[in-house]
Amino acid sequence: MTLLSTPSLRWLSPALSLLFLPAVVNAAPGVATSTGDWPFYRGPNGDGETQAGVGKPWDNAGPKQIWKVDATAGFSSLTVSDGIATTLMTRDFEGSPTEFCVALDAGSGKELWSAPLKIAKYQGGGDSGTNDNGGGDGPRSTPTIDGGKVYVYGSNLDLYCFDAKTGKPDWSVDVLRDYKGKNIAWSNATSPIIEGDLVIVAGGGKGATWLAFDKKSGALKWKTGDDVITHATPTPTNLHGERQIIFFMKSGLVSLSPKDGKELWSQEFPFKVSTAASPVVWEDVVYCSAGYGVGAAAYEVKKTGLTYESHELWRKEGDVLANHWSTPICHNGYLYGVFGFKKYGSAPVKCVDIRTGQEKWSQEGFGPGNVILSKDRLLVLSDKGELVLIEAKPDAYKELARADVLDGKCWSTPTVAGGFIFARSTKQAACFAVTP
Repeated sequence: MTLLSTPSLRWLSPALSLLFLPAVVNAAPGVATSTGDWPFYRGPNGDGETQAGVGKPWDNAGPKQIWKVDATAGFSSLTVSDGIATTLMTRDFEGSPTEFCVALDAGSGKELWSAPLKIAKYQGGGDSGTNDNGGGDGPRSTPTIDGGKVYVYGSNLDLYCFDAKTGKPDWSVDVLRDYKGKNIAWSNATSPIIEGDLVIVAGGGKGATWLAFDKKSGALKWKTGDDVITHATPTPTNLHGERQIIFFMKSGLVSLSPKDGKELWSQEFPFKVSTAASPVVWEDVVYCSAGYGVGAAAYEVKKTGLTYESHELWRKEGDVLANHWSTPICHNGYLYGVFGFKKYGSAPVKCVDIRTGQEKWSQEGFGPGNVILSKDRLLVLSDKGELVLIEAKPDAYKELARADVLDGKCWSTPTVAGGFIFARSTKQAACFAVTP
């Protein structure tokens, strides 16, 4: 662990601030995001859902744009809390492509601070796409905002804590160096999990696959396990009245107690090349899926006394129910998400019964973007930068609104916070007003 009270982490030079100039700064002053924040990857609870609504469907002109700024490469999503929006991207720094954590004013898009992490190397795994919408390879992880701090887990398994308002670095941990970490092809994509006073990640070596650090000091609190990470961010949840974090590892599903890292239950699941979608929990059912022909499955998790057991409800191999990196949400027992493998520009949004695997409806034309649930409506960010509002009902596909809002490629997740929609691509980031 490194305390960063010295310039060991280089600060942003004035010239670098020009790389993220607002293209539009016509916001009403001070977008309020103190209520209905989106501080973690996939929302307040890490499940892709929020009770903050998106209001009425917009007209043909699209949602009202509050601001839009140019961005550099990356697939990191935006997290928003207390008027600050954060994300990761790649910038040139001292002659090398380098990962940066960038903080914006949520009301204007103005850059507040930026901090370089490590040199960026992604092996070109994110350059694919349609013929007219490729490239943009960059960071896949998303910052976590908690208690006035920003926590970042970089592609090189480097964990940081920054002050949210100033960008002042507090501490860092190099998991590769300090815990004999095991990185993977295309590098880490998982985002840090905050549980109480702990920040929890995976990626260490033997005996330290899973690691928990004190979120204030960076001191190690516990370590355990010998497994290999995937690109899937773990899912924090309550199952049978017990708090747990479900990791999607190379071995399959592994659920740990955040208090001490004790394994609660595990379930084998095939691995091939990459697993990138997070586990989805509905009541006592845990759903998981991967591309590369692996397919999807759902498991019922039971608890008798202190003992957990999981058994398979259904399993479908192949790409029909594959989630490449687009994690579905589950609403009233139905999965809604982008399915298919490498169907750039065309992958469908589907509704699937989580307990049976039965497909209820399918609508093509989205590509591997992402879906979130805002109250009882689906908000989709397609891979070509469209925001689409859909009813979250299993009887039929019903589109309520659609608008082309971003240039570039969108493999990130949209955000709803404080009455506003935030989204980013490999070229832009933007904020839109919710219609009352």
